[in-house]
Amino acid sequence: MQQKLFSKDIEMYYAATAALGGVSNFFKARLFEFFEYDIQAFWECKKSDLEEFCINNPDVAVPKTFLSKKAKINPDYEYEYALKKGYKILTYKDENYPELLKQIPDFPLVLFYKGSFKDLNLKHALAIVGSRKASENAKESLGKIISQMKNTDIVIVSGLAYGIDATAHLCAINNNLKTIGVIGSGLDFEYPSSNKNLYKKIKEGAGLILSEFSPSTPPMSYNFPQRNRIVTGMSNGTLVAEAALKSGAMISANLTLEQGRELMCMPGLISNPNCEGIYHLIKNGASVVTCANDIYECFNWTFEQNEKKVMLKGIEKNIFDTIQIEPINFDALCSKLNIPSGELMVCLTGMELKGLIKQINAKYYISN
Repeated sequence: MQQKLFSKDIEMYYAATAALGGVSNFFKARLFEFFEYDIQAFWECKKSDLEEFCINNPDVAVPKTFLSKKAKINPDYEYEYALKKGYKILTYKDENYPELLKQIPDFPLVLFYKGSFKDLNLKHALAIVGSRKASENAKESLGKIISQMKNTDIVIVSGLAYGIDATAHLCAINNNLKTIGVIGSGLDFEYPSSNKNLYKKIKEGAGLILSEFSPSTPPMSYNFPQRNRIVTGMSNGTLVAEAALKSGAMISANLTLEQGRELMCMPGLISNPNCEGIYHLIKNGASVVTCANDIYECFNWTFEQNEKKVMLKGIEKNIFDTIQIEPINFDALCSKLNIPSGELMVCLTGMELKGLIKQINAKYYISN
């Protein structure tokens, strides 16, 4: 009769599976299914078990180093290390494990996390991906769309990288939305360092930081395409905000389609090379998103609209209408509207104070 496992025993075996570097997630998921989701049986797997597995799963390649790598890992150490660091362990059988993530063929057996699942409605999870070198136009457009979701229970899922990822997380927080950052390293690392403040906000109440990697795993380049499947896999669909033809965002777009989820794109400037991937996806059937309602229609989501419209008139309206078309600097705006520079400066300052516009790199943009 098999000895009954305690909670620690179960979690330490799950934690140990994350240390199996170089062993494919597809193989681990299929082997876990082979043992009928019994993590102890998975961990105690022997050569004879693998032989039987191969007979039943001829389409799955068995890593030659699986047993030798497993033999070098101490499950108790992996578990205790995570706990000493203050990390929480989310196993496949935990009630908080995302149901959508279970549906992908290479689901992670375990996730480590910081933050809280409180008020997280994973039924309304939206992945947002895009360029690390995002244009101001893309950031502004994405910010506008996210601001239209304000105070809903939508959860924004992204990868906590530069550019679009950081914009998506920050705009979510600023609009009272929960957000989940799925990172390409262990939780010991906060990468990139420029996002440290964002990490802090998320783990202190804005949502979750998730990783499938052992806590001490550094942020290596080959980890990021692997984590992308989790970003898209735990979400109802993916919004691509900006993407070059060869980019991580395009990898995420393809994963979204492979996982049978909704793929959406935010159109951008056709002169921007980071939008080439966007228009390629749109030409091949991706939905076009220019406002939050477009996303709601894709998922049949319904939310109450509580928008407060600001009524502008006179010079302020002319300024706003001009900047809305395209970001513009002070001299060009002064010339275009034929307004004395002193009067224009007073109006612009007033509009900035009202939160209608903002200035970035000497150009004025519509503010969210």
